[in-house]
Amino acid sequence: MIGPVGDDFVKRYRLEYNLDALERVRGEIGEEAYSRLKALIEYRLHGKEFDRSPIDVKIALAFSAGSDSTASLKILRWAGFDVVPVMAKLPQMREPVLLNAMTQGAVFVEIPGYMDEMKEQIRKRAPVCGRCHTMVMDAIEDYARENGIKIVASGDLLSSGLISIHRKDDLVILNLPAFLALDKGEAIATLGRKYALGFGCTLWRSAAKNSPVLKRFGIQRVLRELRARALTPEMAEKLIFDILSQ
Repeated sequence: MIGPVGDDFVKRYRLEYNLDALERVRGEIGEEAYSRLKALIEYRLHGKEFDRSPIDVKIALAFSAGSDSTASLKILRWAGFDVVPVMAKLPQMREPVLLNAMTQGAVFVEIPGYMDEMKEQIRKRAPVCGRCHTMVMDAIEDYARENGIKIVASGDLLSSGLISIHRKDDLVILNLPAFLALDKGEAIATLGRKYALGFGCTLWRSAAKNSPVLKRFGIQRVLRELRARALTPEMAEKLIFDILSQ
């Protein structure tokens, strides 16, 4: 599934820092969740095996069926958590993606006014990804609240340190790949199959064709992930060329 980080100084530093973040939410998530998440970090740091039997801790996972959220789903279930993949049903999603999500046990939530908001972003030639992410996470957090789920996980690779796991109002947000100092290559490896690396969804690609300035924001995002070592230089190069080809 996943392995220890070995002598990678940067990843070890991040994991140690993430332990501090975990301590800050200990009271909110309860001892069972705390102990299992701490065991995951210790496994990454020291290769220390841990009990992975199922525990009565439910997590709502923001699920897109992409590599990062799918890896997060597999790792959390492997670690014994009761994970509910929650997918925002967006107009640009194709039928195979929705069917794949259903096979993973996903539940679907709607986002009223989503396309109106996206069209306004495109009209202003503003980045669509950030606004889309906010609307999706808001809907998933609402689902968690309505169903009494305390922890909301995401496939975010970047939010390390004190924001790898943090309190947000009455919820705890767990950015799992960042929390475990996983990079994109490790996330893809958990899938056990070939993965076609590409940037953006069909909505972003359509918007970028009409407003080429959006490509600049896409490249900035790739470079941000490269600086954080979430991507290798080879991955970043491939994604940048994919952006420029739109």
